[in-house]
Amino acid sequence: MKSPTPDQNPTPEQETAQTKNGYLALVSRLLLDEKLPIRFMYKTVPEHLNDTGWRMFTGYETEEFLADEIVNMAPIPLERICEIDPSLTELVEYNAGTVWERTPESDGWERVYDFRIPAPKVDVEITNDVDRFAQSHEDL
Repeated sequence: MKSPTPDQNPTPEQETAQTKNGYLALVSRLLLDEKLPIRFMYKTVPEHLNDTGWRMFTGYETEEFLADEIVNMAPIPLERICEIDPSLTELVEYNAGTVWERTPESDGWERVYDFRIPAPKVDVEITNDVDRFAQSHEDL
């Protein structure tokens, strides 16, 4: 399948032509604990083999809540989430980089184009000092 050019919108076939390796999505605990509906979701590049890349939220999460991902986000099988909310079934077929939102006044989902998907934070030390570089690799 040919990739779209940067100035051209991808076709529906191109947007859903991904490899399906993972089966888990990270879901806000507010969905589970407070029984709130999913109203915002995005797909990032999967972090491991069981990860689909989907991150799903209620819209009531604070920055403090989101900062503690290990406590406040739960890995849930994507199939189970789609059983709870069948409106997600077609949307979860989309590729990484896709963002969807459902406002409280609306029953339908809208595609979001102006949200920047967060990237994982990785600490990297960069050096041009050959001796320091060699020393750091000896420690491994």
